[in-house]
Amino acid sequence: MTIAAGAEAPSRRDRLRAATKDEIIQTARGLLVRDGPGSVTLRAIAREMGMTAPGLYRYFASHEELVRHVIASIFTELGADINRALDEVPDSDQPTVKLTHAMAAACHEFRHWALRHKDEFALIFGAPLPGIDDSRNDIADECALQLGGIFFGLFLELWEKARFAVPDPDQIDPGLREQLTRYGNALGADVPAGAILTFLRCWVLLYGTVSMEVFGHLVFALGDPAPMFEITVGEMARLVGLRYPLLSVPPRPARRS
Repeated sequence: MTIAAGAEAPSRRDRLRAATKDEIIQTARGLLVRDGPGSVTLRAIAREMGMTAPGLYRYFASHEELVRHVIASIFTELGADINRALDEVPDSDQPTVKLTHAMAAACHEFRHWALRHKDEFALIFGAPLPGIDDSRNDIADECALQLGGIFFGLFLELWEKARFAVPDPDQIDPGLREQLTRYGNALGADVPAGAILTFLRCWVLLYGTVSMEVFGHLVFALGDPAPMFEITVGEMARLVGLRYPLLSVPPRPARRS
């Protein structure tokens, strides 16, 4: 842990409390993976940890607060894995080549993570657990925005360096254009509505394709959806003015366990 200059180091009690909170979060996640969403109860978590259920209230005010911390930790992990994949993208003298590799790396890592963590993916991208989808702006939302910021940051870099074609404002339905402008303003992005539309189209392609594979909705036709995913990445690339696959694509690093 890095302590900022002038900041007071956490006490032993604070460190123990933080460690216990993290153990509670990881125990809840373990129950989710092992026994499904319905198993993530305070009583079950306490039993796994050798605590009493009321004792958990010293660390989390409610079951809903605990679950939202679990969601936040999953978003954070996914974001870290995508950032590591981006760090491994090789340099290139041609900016669009590196950007193409970066876009593909982020999309592939999103898919690989989702397939390795189907239960966690369902929790944060599927139907929420009862009682936690209450529109609060809390740690779960903050971590979700940080994850989205990775993809949007990559998109903005593409926009700045490639300036690909996007729909003109008068080509967009007025109601949709108003929503896109509002969303762009919320992101603090000085880009036209057509660029925001293109970003959302890319996200729908990525999320939709991965979700269908994770939830088993492609098995009726495909035993191996990987080639179909490559087509999706190619479609996203074309939307942002890139060509994928490149003639020379670097080998993917060995998967981490």
